[in-house]
Amino acid sequence: MAANDDDESTAVVVGVLAGIALAVLAVVYAGSAGKAVKPKAAPVAVQAAEEPEIAPVGEALVKVFFAVDSATLEVVDSQGVVVKTVEVLKLQPKAIVLLSGFHDPSGDAAHNAELAKARALAVRDALVAAGVEPARVKLRKPESTVGSGSPEEGRRVEVRVQ
Repeated sequence: MAANDDDESTAVVVGVLAGIALAVLAVVYAGSAGKAVKPKAAPVAVQAAEEPEIAPVGEALVKVFFAVDSATLEVVDSQGVVVKTVEVLKLQPKAIVLLSGFHDPSGDAAHNAELAKARALAVRDALVAAGVEPARVKLRKPESTVGSGSPEEGRRVEVRVQ
């Protein structure tokens, strides 16, 4: 009878392990099923994603505000963003421009993160169009504004020269 008990114990252990293995496979398969293959991003965006995170230093030089659910710069230089940034860069030839895109906490988090990134890219494109070398413009991960800030304050890109 002892051999029979060992066989039953072995069968139970094997059954439990097989069940765990199947559960892991099901989770992995379910997590990858239905995901669309995204096209490759532009080289500059890939470069920004691969670089280590750069911490912002000091106060923002300028802030660019956007409309709700928009990444369009209405008036590219309405706040002197491009002119002011280019002037400071001329005085600091080794400095970089650090762009931080923000979003408010309302709505879908994934959509908001993409929107904050698109806002930062719009500011980057305006700076590059004005003659700033693309290698000098760095992007930070999208950030959410929480706390006492207004929703308008959340829809911004901060420009730092450091």
